[in-house]
Amino acid sequence: MAVYFILIVSVLFGLMIFKAYKNTRKVAVNTISVSRPNITVSEKNVKVLHLSDLHLENISINPAELYKMISKQPIDLIALTGDFLDRKRSIPKLIPYLHVLQKINPKYGVYAVFGNHDYVLKGKNFETLKRTLTENGCKTLQNENVTIKVNGENLNIIGIDNYSTNHSDVKKSFQGLQEGYNLVLTHDPNVVLDMKDIPFDYLLSGHFHGGQIHWPKPYHLIKMGKLVRMKMVKGLHYHGGKPFYISEGLGQTGVNIRIGSRPEITFHEIS
Repeated sequence: MAVYFILIVSVLFGLMIFKAYKNTRKVAVNTISVSRPNITVSEKNVKVLHLSDLHLENISINPAELYKMISKQPIDLIALTGDFLDRKRSIPKLIPYLHVLQKINPKYGVYAVFGNHDYVLKGKNFETLKRTLTENGCKTLQNENVTIKVNGENLNIIGIDNYSTNHSDVKKSFQGLQEGYNLVLTHDPNVVLDMKDIPFDYLLSGHFHGGQIHWPKPYHLIKMGKLVRMKMVKGLHYHGGKPFYISEGLGQTGVNIRIGSRPEITFHEIS
């Protein structure tokens, strides 16, 4: 009798894992609209494609599939909010995905920040990752900013380096900033709790994967900062009246499964 019970439990567990793996292919394509009173970006909405947490060691979407999902509408700029990979051998795998973004040809370019997994790479290996991004059309931002003109107005893109690995420097990120709309890119959203008096208009991030295994609750995220205890692990939130977004990411870490979460591609419309 015990043998049959073990067999049944094993089959059910196997089915659950199989379904959890299939969930990694069920990509949610979300559109988020954010407006700020008395602040204008341009006469038209600016459309930002936001991808985070590719984790190329565990990603179930290939470059061709990604292209089909993101090529159906015009994109003004692309924001990549870190955790591309954590193994040197994965760097060549990144290139076809970057070619997809080049093929999309966003009007104002592709901007990237690094995450905690990227910093697993050290020295020349990290520099190879950074160079790969740069050589394939990405502007990398490490506690720095760049200003682009959108219909004659300034859109400031501010890249805050990863918070959880102590690479972030908010003050340096905002140095020399011009008057305009301040779009912040960062990996770990916990940094927003240290930005009460910082003049940003919208912040994009990732890091939590929506829990990845979010059942019954993402208890394993507790060690990942105060936002988790505030029940802010995915989607659109506000802190000090300012909006910030936490992507569930496109890839997975650990095991390639998702329970109670989905991979995410996000289009942000800023007006």
